[in-house]
Amino acid sequence: MCPSRLLCGLAGCQAPVNTPSQAAGCRRFPDFLASRQPLSDAGEAGRSQAVEGPLCLPERKFGVVVVGVGRAGSVRIRDLRNPHPSSAFLNLIGFVSRRELGSVEGVPQISLEDALSSQEVEVAYICSENSSHEDYIRQFLNAGKHVLVEYPMTLSWAAARDLWDLAEQKGRVLHEEHVELLMEEFAFLKKEVVGKDLLKGSLLFTAGPLEQERFGFPAFSGISRLTWLVSLFGELSLVSATLEQRKEDQYMKMTVCLETENKRPLTWIEEKAPGLKRNRHLSFHFKSGSLENMPNVGVNKNIFLKDQNIFVQKLLGQFSEKELAAEKKRILHCLWLAEEIQKHCYSKE
Repeated sequence: MCPSRLLCGLAGCQAPVNTPSQAAGCRRFPDFLASRQPLSDAGEAGRSQAVEGPLCLPERKFGVVVVGVGRAGSVRIRDLRNPHPSSAFLNLIGFVSRRELGSVEGVPQISLEDALSSQEVEVAYICSENSSHEDYIRQFLNAGKHVLVEYPMTLSWAAARDLWDLAEQKGRVLHEEHVELLMEEFAFLKKEVVGKDLLKGSLLFTAGPLEQERFGFPAFSGISRLTWLVSLFGELSLVSATLEQRKEDQYMKMTVCLETENKRPLTWIEEKAPGLKRNRHLSFHFKSGSLENMPNVGVNKNIFLKDQNIFVQKLLGQFSEKELAAEKKRILHCLWLAEEIQKHCYSKE
């Protein structure tokens, strides 16, 4: 049953009426996933069964513009141009960039003003630098567009809460990408920790340096690691946080001590410097045994496409209010923690 309790007009069609199918009719199209992708993780919001009834292939697609053509933006353009089932619901109109590029892979560059004002553009993929996300989201929501944004949504918990309120007021989907929850490593960890009593744990991430002015404080730019911990062990509280920096060496180390609801300690460390390889080192100790570091669990394939599948399902109204609320709660909790970590580190200076 469509969440709005209304049908598009084709007998048996389950497409919600706020999709393009209501205006143009739709053709039968098989469900593009045998079972739905997890909305937040493999927990309560991710145990959804297969969608009842077939999807409808709309005669008119959602027009999409991609903002930013770095690594993530380029992958988004590739997925939109290739014949994937979820891409059947999307029509790539163009991309927006501060650079004068003319076109990328045959996709035309358009101005931000045209993207905001065009009735043809219904969806914006925000793939720009983290520091610009909030402004772009606000502009596109105010223009009546649905928004998919790469994490972190904002560099402020209050701003994220306000943007979600704005999306609800406008009746538009606001989706924050979290491809780290679609990785094989996370699926492995989720199975490993389920039902086990944690004693203590740690997660260390190393990589090359990032410009804080563009990508935000390390707790925000590294929020995917925090999201892993919250998704694995539930909501966390902050015990302490320190930040060590040597700007002349481009060195940074953030050490965060967290606590589960059962008062079990978790340590999260982000260490970045020239020459450091991108890697995760984890150690989780349970009453029943320990997990030290990550085994080779396979290659992560098409994780951005899997995220797009989830976004399209949201556009089509295929997630319950309960699932959406659980995802929103988890995202806002992680952003709140990131902001508290930032405050704590700066208070020590």
